[in-house]
Amino acid sequence: MTAFAIAKASLLRVARDRTALFFLIALPIFVIVIIGATVRGFSTFSVGVVDLGSGRSGSDLVAAMRHSGDFKLREYGSVASATKAVARAEVSAALILPAGMDATLRSGRTADLGILAEQTNSTQQAASSAVHSVVASQASRIQAALFASEHQAGSYDQNLARATSLQTRMALVQVSTVQVDSRSNTLPEGFSYSAPTMLVLFVFINTLAGAANIVETRRLGMYERMSAAPVRARDIVAGETLSLLTFSLLQAALIVAVGAIGFGVSWGDPLAAVVLIAVWALVAAGVGMLAGTLFRTPEQASVLGPTLGILLGMLGGCMWPLSVVNSAVRSIGHATPHAWAVDAWTALIARGANLGGIATDLAALAGFAAVLMVAATVRLRRQLT
Repeated sequence: MTAFAIAKASLLRVARDRTALFFLIALPIFVIVIIGATVRGFSTFSVGVVDLGSGRSGSDLVAAMRHSGDFKLREYGSVASATKAVARAEVSAALILPAGMDATLRSGRTADLGILAEQTNSTQQAASSAVHSVVASQASRIQAALFASEHQAGSYDQNLARATSLQTRMALVQVSTVQVDSRSNTLPEGFSYSAPTMLVLFVFINTLAGAANIVETRRLGMYERMSAAPVRARDIVAGETLSLLTFSLLQAALIVAVGAIGFGVSWGDPLAAVVLIAVWALVAAGVGMLAGTLFRTPEQASVLGPTLGILLGMLGGCMWPLSVVNSAVRSIGHATPHAWAVDAWTALIARGANLGGIATDLAALAGFAAVLMVAATVRLRRQLT
């Protein structure tokens, strides 16, 4: 019961610390969103449209762009306003539909459309390519309608409608991508990459920073007063361990919930995911306990702890996949527990593994947890006695 009381007191102290709550709740979610959006890239382009009187052909082209789902269109009244929008990155590109475009195309002549984009901007060039593909698709319908009008009965409008109907019904060429070496899978792009890696990183970092509470308790002589109560040393060790373990589990649960509900992240086999989170929480609690016995001041724990956590996270593949580095760096990375945790999440999320599929990773993490817990317990008991 004494251990639970100590754990409760430590958790309440964290709950009253607004800075700690920021790092516990707000910062991980913010980083997940930023990295998830960056890694995923852009699937929808914002494109401006300037219609100078193009007629039906221009309206059909704009409708085709809307229907494709690849664009968010914004209308501008002049070329100058669209040019400013592109320069300010309000849109990725702008499409200029010339006056008399419909009449020009109906007569069989070429209509020149304008696209505003910077050649040195990769995002704007990608948006331009996407616009080009829709324009080319629309042009093929117009060419078919003109050809049919010249060689068969029927008006241009009738043949354009027929060409549109046939184009939507005919099977297109399908391109499939097959990954040759499925065992080298990394985490999927987007939030399925950022959520698990940030779970590994922030649970570890925040428990390291949480070691400041243990250092402060030591500095104030509170452990000596507890021992005079009397409270056994093992109860103090158990209470502090339980506090850090609960802290780690709460943050992991928060990240899992936000990833699943807010960003649609699938965490893989539920049982395997729960066991992995529990083992990782033990690793984090162990390192937090050990750090609490090593740092001399709370400031050291608050500053050096997160710095160390970030460095280990970089080595362990939380910032980039270890599959993109050479074998030597990959081996060094697996000297950290982070690499084994990321490997386990990769197996669960990218390969659909179950508990047995991550047994090796769990065994390695359990080994790290055992070593850290034993070292922390020995040091803290010595300091208490």
